[in-house]
Amino acid sequence: MSLPETNHLEAKKSAVFFGELLLRLGTRRHERFTQAREFEVAYTGAEANAAVSAANFGVKSYVVSAVPESEIGDACVNFIRQFGVNTDHVLRRGNRLGLFYLETGASQRPSKVIYDRTDSAITELSLGQIDWDGILAGKDWFHFSGTAPALAPALPEVVGEACASAKKHGLTVSCDLNYRRKLWSPDRAGEVMTRLMANVDVLIGNEEDAEMVFGIKAEGVDVTAGRIDRRKYESVSRQLLDAFDLRQAAITLRESLSASDNNWSAMLYDGADYHFSRVYPIHVVDRVGGGDSFTGALICAHLSGYSAADALEFAVAASCLKHSIHGDFNLVSVLDVRRLLEGDASGRVQR
Repeated sequence: MSLPETNHLEAKKSAVFFGELLLRLGTRRHERFTQAREFEVAYTGAEANAAVSAANFGVKSYVVSAVPESEIGDACVNFIRQFGVNTDHVLRRGNRLGLFYLETGASQRPSKVIYDRTDSAITELSLGQIDWDGILAGKDWFHFSGTAPALAPALPEVVGEACASAKKHGLTVSCDLNYRRKLWSPDRAGEVMTRLMANVDVLIGNEEDAEMVFGIKAEGVDVTAGRIDRRKYESVSRQLLDAFDLRQAAITLRESLSASDNNWSAMLYDGADYHFSRVYPIHVVDRVGGGDSFTGALICAHLSGYSAADALEFAVAASCLKHSIHGDFNLVSVLDVRRLLEGDASGRVQR
């Protein structure tokens, strides 16, 4: 793979990301919720995380969402915008911003998330309230994740409206399954996401998403065991392409040795070949947003004309580095990714 000597890929293309913007309240110093006397504030969202990742590598990224017309809404929009993401299509409406509490685990103690998203601004959206044709015309890529349609009864139709408009305007459509059991049941997720797959070209998920949403399981794999047989996911990706007429299916593969140490890799099937990335051992600083950073980097690599294999390697290396960064956003450069891809994983001080 030949990466440029600059901090941007060759994309010069645009991508639109639709999903909820959230307030993240995280405990400090790996404290438990019951210990915490203060929380660290940040603003986030699965699709916004991917948008920041793509923008950081040179894609002109747009976020479509809704936040309240308040100082908290202002703070959220300003936070996202500082990382080069266009927020012109974030609607100002509703009474509250969704939030989640994060307890960052360590060693054998897992991280925990508590959601407080009921009646957030985005849940009030309905058909016809977003000018999708105006937003998507002239753009190159549209992305959403499974959390967006999970949030309210009307949102599957809003996402479907966006996907139909994207296809009409010739955009590539990607979806990260991003299944969250605290938001909806597997049955409901399967029902909704099956309908939405009609307009999806590139599907992304983790080791368990396809099983939880579509009942497509990697046989003989226990994701809690710390080791997984990567080849087992060939069948999963092939079944996804066969079921939904996708162009590609990508699956991130996290071997969780503990909350602090993971092995990180991914695979991608393009209908002709199965591509497996190299495996990176990582000591985790913050894993939240790791999958989203993979998505954003994969989108950017595809828009830059990379082959499927090279796009996969770039996305895995970029998201590997994200795990070393506190917060949800991946703030590494193309040069950082290049060094890792060229074999420099030493972490030595650069002077």
